[in-house]
Amino acid sequence: MRTVLDIHPAREADLPAVAALAAAARDDSPTGAQLGAQEVDRLLEHLSVLLAAGGHVLVAEQDGQVVGVVLGRVVAAYLFAERASLYLDMLFVAPQTRRHGVGHALLRAATDLAAEHECHDIYSAPVPGNRGVQRFLARLGFAPAAGHRVASVAALQRRLAAEATARDGAHGRRSARGGIEDLIARRRRARSVMESGPIDMRAVGGGAPSRRHPAKAG
Repeated sequence: MRTVLDIHPAREADLPAVAALAAAARDDSPTGAQLGAQEVDRLLEHLSVLLAAGGHVLVAEQDGQVVGVVLGRVVAAYLFAERASLYLDMLFVAPQTRRHGVGHALLRAATDLAAEHECHDIYSAPVPGNRGVQRFLARLGFAPAAGHRVASVAALQRRLAAEATARDGAHGRRSARGGIEDLIARRRRARSVMESGPIDMRAVGGGAPSRRHPAKAG
């Protein structure tokens, strides 16, 4: 007898099982965590924040057990997007229930959710290196949209401070060099005036300065 798979929004009683799946998703990732915390208590806090902010948690339940989950957020139209989109923060199916249509069922529910909110696109950002999820999404028509890069706040602060210091030092060296060059140029102009004789100041403001010559007799 085939078991029945039920896809529905997570109830409060489902959240501990969802948090456990989220922790398993972190462990299943080959290159890093999908979520910032691994402890179930912290993940429960994160799920509560997601739901309070209008996020969506869809679960796949089979024989009374939660075996899959989708975490999603509807992002309204903004400066660089004319229409709303659904962002899937996590799509995970328990290893023992994979290859039985659970992932497809969860994505169908996510697609219905996107249509309900008039979303134009569905974005998913699986962890790089998780080839199984990458292939699964590619088979369903998900195409690359953009390359994501990540940096920790502390590392970025250190790098920006170091580059600012280097830039200020280079600017100071350029300013000092420019000051010396300006001083040399002014000394050269002064020396040129002293060697060529006095300048007729009456010509200042009325054109180029002219040299004063002694008047000829007669």
